[in-house]
Amino acid sequence: MGVWLWLCLPMAQWAQTPREMVRRAVALEDAGARRVREFTYRQRQQERQYDGSGKLRQTTIRTWEISFLEGSPYRRLVARNDVALSAGERESEDERMRYAAEQRRRESPAERAKRVGEWERRQRRQREPLQEVPDAFDFKLAGEETVDGEPVYAIDAAPKPGYRPRSSSGAYLTKMKARFWIARRDFQCLRMEAETLDTISIGGILVRLAKGGSLSMEQARVEDGLCLPKRYAIRASVRVALVKVVRSDIEYTLGDYRRPPADQPH
Repeated sequence: MGVWLWLCLPMAQWAQTPREMVRRAVALEDAGARRVREFTYRQRQQERQYDGSGKLRQTTIRTWEISFLEGSPYRRLVARNDVALSAGERESEDERMRYAAEQRRRESPAERAKRVGEWERRQRRQREPLQEVPDAFDFKLAGEETVDGEPVYAIDAAPKPGYRPRSSSGAYLTKMKARFWIARRDFQCLRMEAETLDTISIGGILVRLAKGGSLSMEQARVEDGLCLPKRYAIRASVRVALVKVVRSDIEYTLGDYRRPPADQPH
C-alpha cells in the first residue's frame, strides 16, 4: 500500500497544478455546452449603446425562451424591457413557433441533417478558442476564495510568450489576461473575467474590443455535476455596416433551465 501511495503521489500533485485545473475546467465546460440541448431556458439580453462622448444613448432589453426543436435551437420572444408581451403578441409568437416546429418535422432526413449540422458547426467554430486556453496562457494560483458560497481556486492567466494560436478564431488569446474561479470540489469553472491588453477582434471585424475592454462569464449548477451558463458580459466597440463604430455593453443572463416534457419534440 505504501509503495502504491508513493507512486501515485507525484501524479496527484501534477493533476493539481493551475494548468491542469484549467484544463479540466475547460473539458467540463465543453461537455456542459453539448448537454445544453437537453434543456429549455431563458436568455435575457441587455445592450447599452453610448455616443462618442461616452453618454448612454440607448438601452435595449429582450428576453427569449430558448428551446430545441427537432435538433436545433429556436428562440421565442417573451418580453421587451422586462415587460411581458401582450396577449396578442404572445399568440403571434406561439403561432410562429408552431409553424417552425411543423416545418422542421416535415424536413427530409437530408434537410434535417443539414440544418442541425450547420448549427453544430457554428457552435464548434465559436468554441475553438476555448480549447486553446490551457496552452495559450501561463497560469498562477492566486489564492482561494468563494463564489456563491462555494470554495474555489482563483487562478490568474497571462499570455504565454511566443504562443502561436492553432486557429484564426483564437488569435485574440495572445492579447488578453484573465482570472478563473474554479470549484475546489469538482473543477467546474464558476467564473471568468478577462481584460484586453491590446485591440482585438471577435467574430472577424464585427466586434472589436479596445485595450482595457472586458469579457466575463459565470456559470451556475443546474444538476449534480453539471454547470451551465448564468451570465456573459462584454464591453466592446461594435462596427456597424463596416464603417460606424459604436461603444456598446452587452450582457446576457441565462437561467430557468428545465427539461421539456417527455412528449415534446426535442
